[in-house]
Amino acid sequence: MARKMLIDGEVKQASQVEEEAHFDFDLFVIGAGSGGVRAARFSANYGAKVGICELPFDPISSEVNGGVGGTCVLRGCVPKKILVYGANFGGEIEDARNYGWEINEKVDFNWKKLLQKKVGGLFSFVSIFMMIVINVHEAPSLTDEIVRLNAIYKRLLSNSGVKLYEGEGKVTGPNEVELTQLDGTKLKYSAKHILIATGSKAQYPDIPGKELGITSDEALSLEDLPKRAVVLGAGYIAVEFASIWRGMGATVDLFFRRELPLRGFDDEMRAVVARNLEGRGINLHPSTNLTELTKTENGIKVRTDHGEELLADVVLFATGRAPNTKRLNLEAVGVELDKTGAVKVDEHSRSNIHSIWAVGDVTNRMNLTPVALMEGTCFAKTVFTGQPTKPDYNYIPYAVFSIPPLSVVGLSEEKALDQANGDVLVFTSTFNPMKNTISGRQEKTVMKLVVDAETDKVLGASMCGPDAPEIMQGIAVALKCGATKQQFDSTVGIHPSAAEEFVTMRSVTRRVTASGKPKTNL
Repeated sequence: MARKMLIDGEVKQASQVEEEAHFDFDLFVIGAGSGGVRAARFSANYGAKVGICELPFDPISSEVNGGVGGTCVLRGCVPKKILVYGANFGGEIEDARNYGWEINEKVDFNWKKLLQKKVGGLFSFVSIFMMIVINVHEAPSLTDEIVRLNAIYKRLLSNSGVKLYEGEGKVTGPNEVELTQLDGTKLKYSAKHILIATGSKAQYPDIPGKELGITSDEALSLEDLPKRAVVLGAGYIAVEFASIWRGMGATVDLFFRRELPLRGFDDEMRAVVARNLEGRGINLHPSTNLTELTKTENGIKVRTDHGEELLADVVLFATGRAPNTKRLNLEAVGVELDKTGAVKVDEHSRSNIHSIWAVGDVTNRMNLTPVALMEGTCFAKTVFTGQPTKPDYNYIPYAVFSIPPLSVVGLSEEKALDQANGDVLVFTSTFNPMKNTISGRQEKTVMKLVVDAETDKVLGASMCGPDAPEIMQGIAVALKCGATKQQFDSTVGIHPSAAEEFVTMRSVTRRVTASGKPKTNL
């Protein structure tokens, strides 16, 4: 009787298995950021022989530098969030005075000290759990923890049985990758499956003097805090860095092409964020673009398309990111890319080439770290357990860590109306947080629920105010489970808290019909 084996969920004759056994790896991953590391580790845990490659580490990424851990850990979400914490303390100290705290001496801010601690903070913020898992007990220092965090991710891969290669990888065939090592030597490996997880990189606008500007990579490593900062952009990064620098005392001018920042978010909440940014002292320049940067003795001269000129110590370009595919040789082997350079994939993250897959920002689907983790998990299950698993992009919560933050889950009012067959009910609550009643800060918290009038299902939730992301994570569970407005209303709130407003908004703010939906070009 012919011997059979279960391979990748398929029953195969032993002869078939032997024919496939010549591959060096079951899976080779190019890119060791969040999605790539997750896919590699889970695949190895399912019994696959896995190799992964990543560019050598550097705090500032480039075509030839990267680092195991990827953008989020090394030069994105995590260090940025620590800077947000640091920026918040300025306002907290001022608020404390009205709570009876006598702060007699002038309070100064030391950027260099935070930058040094930021690196150490990365370790405590992300790595404590990892240290427990992999039995690392070294105490964190103050200056080299990003490097150590990079090393911890390497050890995570090693402990999962994943073979890590440091160097630049590219695809040279449907089942072949070429690795250029740090010394320039080239190695070739065959793999039954190849996963592209190279992420994305920040873009520069095409204007004269663009080389004088920086991206978020460099913004996290500035030697000195700018006294005058210009930010171009309207997305997460632009709003967050404007908040960070303003919170640390800098003069900040934020330029964007639309009437409001954060295009794609709920318009009502965008207006709330804009109002808060102005309330914190950020100068907003809507419907304005930069046309030229010039170096002068007194700083960088910035010119706008309205003929305005101003001087800045730093100009941050937060004008979008592009998939990292240029040096991967993908089109040469037949992999289809879209006009942005993203890898085109199906609902299981497979490209048009049967053996080549992609997850994370390089696919330009929903560019969030937790989404890349989800895609990596689904990929491993699909390929190495025989359980085809699609990523579910419904009710994914996300946050903008402005000061105060904005967090949302589900549909905005505008998107709900686009998809509605009938009326949409909008519930809102605007209030002064209890903390502000004593501190005197004039900054409202705004909450919003969007509900299908016919089914009573809650379609979307938004909040702008302190602790919004922490609250929204729980709301996301409810929406994922299909919660109705009646179920929200029947839930007992925690008192006194801001979160309880989500279960006490019983009066409809407005009822909107799909035919009467607002048209916006904000």
